[in-house]
Amino acid sequence: MDIHPVEPEKRAAIGQALVQIEHEHKVRILFACESGSRGWGFSSPDSDYDARFVYMHPPSWYLTVNERTRPGQPQRDVIELPIDSDLDVSGWDLRKALRLLSKSNPTLSEWLRSPIVYHADAPAVAALTQLSERFYSRVAGWHHYHSMAKGNFRGYLRGERVRTKKYLYVIRPVLACRWIESSEAPPPMAFEVMLDRLLPDGPVRDAIDALLVVKRASKEVNDGPRIPAISDYLEAELERMQAMPPLLPGHAGEDAELDAFLRRCLEAW
Repeated sequence: MDIHPVEPEKRAAIGQALVQIEHEHKVRILFACESGSRGWGFSSPDSDYDARFVYMHPPSWYLTVNERTRPGQPQRDVIELPIDSDLDVSGWDLRKALRLLSKSNPTLSEWLRSPIVYHADAPAVAALTQLSERFYSRVAGWHHYHSMAKGNFRGYLRGERVRTKKYLYVIRPVLACRWIESSEAPPPMAFEVMLDRLLPDGPVRDAIDALLVVKRASKEVNDGPRIPAISDYLEAELERMQAMPPLLPGHAGEDAELDAFLRRCLEAW
């Protein structure tokens, strides 16, 4: 079973949308990938396609005295297409992406490690990946995923009946925290890789595997009874992390490296 499914007609539609964006907005797309449940590997048959991309404008776009960045104005640093059925396509301007990368925001790092890639400018992506590693902060990543897990657990997994699919949206960041605690490399986007390393067997793994079978085969799962093995595991992990946050290093990158990369991209335009 393909756990990262992309229907050929959807891949073609996303490719056409990216071409349209480049033409209408006069930008160049450097990288485009699948984010969300299809990239993580636990999509349902009716899950949306969440295509995300990084783009850049010609050099003159960046050379203005006053930025005009409100919605609809020419220097907004996000491009979003109207959601069409199950197709959700949006992206960040390169300068915005680099600003977030400088703060070790995990989102761009996840995009660069997505198992589903729609478009890649190989030299730019190689440099972006190297920069994301230089600016990867284990402490920032840990707090990001811990906050995500805690918020989703409180919002959806209390009580005897729960939002069943939300289990996966808590398990994934909890495993990401555990990965960060034990590895210098960023956590992988593919959920199965973390599962196989951190929960290779046992009753919790069995319960998660059973949940994945249902999630991948059914339309979006709504509410259902609490799954004790998973709930007890998550409660224990969140209590452990809350009681004793780990001491972890920050990033090694310097802002001058990001400036130099942005200038190289503009020179190559």
